[in-house]
Amino acid sequence: MTRYLITGAGGFVGRNLAGALLDRMTPGDELTLLDREVASPHPRARAVEGDLGEGAVLEAALAARPDVVFHLASVPGALAEREYALGRRVNVDATLNLFEGLADAARPPTLVYASSVAVYSALGTAPVDARTPLHPQLSYGTHKRMMELALEDFSRRGELRGVALRLPGIVARPGESSGFGSAFMSDVIRSLAAGKPYTCPVSPGGAAWWMSAPCAARNLLHAGELGTPGTWTLPALHLSVGQVVTALSTLFGDDRGALVTYQPDERIEALFGRYPPLHTPEAEALGFTHDGSARRLVRAALTAR
Repeated sequence: MTRYLITGAGGFVGRNLAGALLDRMTPGDELTLLDREVASPHPRARAVEGDLGEGAVLEAALAARPDVVFHLASVPGALAEREYALGRRVNVDATLNLFEGLADAARPPTLVYASSVAVYSALGTAPVDARTPLHPQLSYGTHKRMMELALEDFSRRGELRGVALRLPGIVARPGESSGFGSAFMSDVIRSLAAGKPYTCPVSPGGAAWWMSAPCAARNLLHAGELGTPGTWTLPALHLSVGQVVTALSTLFGDDRGALVTYQPDERIEALFGRYPPLHTPEAEALGFTHDGSARRLVRAALTAR
């Protein structure tokens, strides 16, 4: 029997991870879903609703002493930048409290931490690999790097088996993706698939690292099964907006490209539209994967919960 906990279970990645995990769970396994709100919890899952930063909520979530924890709860980039105190409270203070509440040298649980490629500095044209310096430009990225280091220290002490995964842009988020400067990545997919016009804040040549939510869920589950401590940048597709639009046109009709109007926003493009190629042989050797192609990315992204 394995006891699982997902924090941020009501969020976009959390919903997809919970669904994928429930499909894999065996009789006797237990799952706790933690978030401020958890809509329609599965009969096999226990919901704990509340703020992770509140001691009573954290205590309730840890009551079952989970064996594997997926820590997804966070205040995202743009929101963490606007509201520093909120971002610090959730991304740093509550996360450290979670690590400390789980730490157990006699029986260390596996903790899979959803970090972010926001830990990198302003990127040039050289490919990103394990030697690329880490100099985050936003508070969100700084928070993520701080917690990577903290998790590495808990692992060194033998109190947790910490696996930090640096997630790229995950698509395709439903509705308005408030708090994320990279929202255009989801919006362009959902708008064009539905045949709706879309004004894109990044030029057609603007490139980013893309991953579908189902692929992200598979990688997170793989990390939980692997249980190998370390910090890894996940493989991701390096695609321009134009390539994604072409994939959408191939799948849904040539008219889809005409639905896009490009009005580049310099700040958004500088942060999210000038990514160089990504080389992740270390993560790939451990079994982590990307979506395979732009068309597969779009297909998978549109099945996201």
